[in-house]
Amino acid sequence: MSNDDFPTDRPAVVTCGLPYANGDLHIGHLRGYIGADAFNRSLETLGQETAYVCGSDMHGTPVAVNAEQQGVDPADFALEWHEQYEETFPKFNVEFDNYGHTHDETNTELTQEIVRTLDEAGHIYEKEIQVAYDPDADQYLPDRYVVGTCPYCGAKARGDECDEGCQRHLEPGEVENPESTITGNPAEYRQRAHKFFEVSAFTDYLTEFLDGLEGTSNARNQPRQWIEDGLQDWCITRDMDWGIDYPDAGDDETAGADSDGDDLVLYVWVDAPIEYIASTKQYSERVGTDEYDWERVWKEDGDIVHIIGRDIIQHHAIFWPAMLEGCGYNAPRGIAATGFITINGKGLSTSRNRAIWAKEYLDEGFHPDLLRYYLTTTGGLQQDVDFSWEAFQEKVNGELVGTVGNFWYRSLLFAYRNYEGTPDADVSEEVRERIEGAIGETREAVNDYDLRGVGHAATRLAQFGNEYIQGNEPWKLTDEEPERAAQVIRDCVQLAKAVGVLIEPITPDKSQLLWEQIGEDGEVADAHLEDALEAPPRSFDEPGELFEKIEDDRVEELTAKLEERVEAASSDENESDEGETETDDTGADESGDMTDTDGLEPLLEDRIGFEDFQELDIRVGRIESAEGIDGADDLAKLEVDIGFETRQVVAGIKQLHDLDELPGTNCVLLANMEPAELFGVESNGMILAAGEEADLLTTHGDAEIGEKVR
Repeated sequence: MSNDDFPTDRPAVVTCGLPYANGDLHIGHLRGYIGADAFNRSLETLGQETAYVCGSDMHGTPVAVNAEQQGVDPADFALEWHEQYEETFPKFNVEFDNYGHTHDETNTELTQEIVRTLDEAGHIYEKEIQVAYDPDADQYLPDRYVVGTCPYCGAKARGDECDEGCQRHLEPGEVENPESTITGNPAEYRQRAHKFFEVSAFTDYLTEFLDGLEGTSNARNQPRQWIEDGLQDWCITRDMDWGIDYPDAGDDETAGADSDGDDLVLYVWVDAPIEYIASTKQYSERVGTDEYDWERVWKEDGDIVHIIGRDIIQHHAIFWPAMLEGCGYNAPRGIAATGFITINGKGLSTSRNRAIWAKEYLDEGFHPDLLRYYLTTTGGLQQDVDFSWEAFQEKVNGELVGTVGNFWYRSLLFAYRNYEGTPDADVSEEVRERIEGAIGETREAVNDYDLRGVGHAATRLAQFGNEYIQGNEPWKLTDEEPERAAQVIRDCVQLAKAVGVLIEPITPDKSQLLWEQIGEDGEVADAHLEDALEAPPRSFDEPGELFEKIEDDRVEELTAKLEERVEAASSDENESDEGETETDDTGADESGDMTDTDGLEPLLEDRIGFEDFQELDIRVGRIESAEGIDGADDLAKLEVDIGFETRQVVAGIKQLHDLDELPGTNCVLLANMEPAELFGVESNGMILAAGEEADLLTTHGDAEIGEKVR
């Protein structure tokens, strides 16, 4: 792992979290795959040798459960989804150098080889543990075959993950009040022998690893807390017949068999990340090691970057680097964990059809580059992003249509009509320096894992171009100062080309169209940042507009469709619920007397369910700094530490609190609030306060910073 700036003279590989091969893709999934694709393209513009690899996650209980429900073989079930993903990703300009799957021969052999190496090195041992068992179904219950209560936070949890609460990885036997998802009956715990990877032995190594890790701060900070709490060894086998057999336990029919003769397979989170290596190896074998050497990447000095969802940080920043160290492989250089996607301020819910599906987006006729731009430039990579059709429209119309597209079209059209292409003049020093500055901003953003910065470097350059052409008014100069007019338009064509090169990682199709409109040969994807300063071709044809405005009535139609769909799904779900009781909504206390509510706002009539409340990510924070915002009477800018990171928040408390006394004060922050910009200052969250005097909510006891409010 190296901390040299990109580009390096070593090969790099970029990966993203494997999609479970068990369902349709939606924009929540696409954020990671598009983000990783854009980052890989950004590295290429720097001149970095790199490959972008991934694959479908074919194993694990999600696939087994869904295949069983449909009465089909899990391999056939997963392969069908895998093939659908292979068709879908290119439609969003997500271009993998290799896309494999975990059930193929390469990953199977490599997984068994790595586990065998760990075992022979003494990093794996066998231990008797408590495993959930369904006596009615007469079978053990791995992972998603069991649900219950998280022992750490009390939220509803699956067998291997507290997905609705603290997001911790859970070991077999940890879930409290276990129930079988097969029969719905209470499960019981029984003793079983399983294999464990000795993660705890790598505590010192992992601490040092995190000290040098690049990427997003949440990928470094969350694992530190788990290390401080004390690492637990990791159960790496499961009572299933779908997965990769534990190696060297006999022939294929008895591989992984325990003392009872039942098969044990490797836990899905063992073979899933190994697919990163397997997919890289397949790419290298296809193109040849002279072009790309997978062993140099993974076994020597390559630069490995993982872009993942926030919910799988523990697997990638604790388990995975420990495995790599234990078997002599290279460690990741960077881990960037994306925030979640919400829809109109609410969490995605596939059961309630509250999602923008990948196929749905394409069927509506929108270009994929519009979504790529929205997902990569709305908030930082690790921040949650709220999608609404209104916000999508505003982003597209304001930045792509109004800024980038407008500059491209007006500049090239004027150049074509007056000069039949690029005027015969040199680029001015002012414009050259401005392009060089944008190149530097882009280079810095890539090395900061800041895709938003990559996109904004290009749009800011386009904004400069709009101001430049408007300020110089070349249409007034063509007759009186023709040389000056030619100079201005020469600058504008150069700026247009530069914007196309810089924004290519985000909007590759539109950049290629621009590339062709200015008469360039080949692919803009092959251009490096420095090519933004190379002279465009002397002549080109009449350009067309590359972005189309999204009209209000279109947004209203799409919003109504989504609301109807969610309402229909929610109604179906409510009709299937049993055992619900009516609640008294009179406002009476337990004695039956009416409480004194004079001067208080009335209670809302509409109630929300527990699931809706769980979608609010409310955290304990500590105010680190507070200062007033110039020009705003009531607004203050706060820096709030929420454990995983420090958030900048704008709050209307300037006149109600002594800002100098706020640092060090605990507060309560709504963390998954949609980012907003107020008086030119971005607010990424909302602190909670009571009443007109903004009495800040805080905690009575000693809750830790970052603790979730439940």
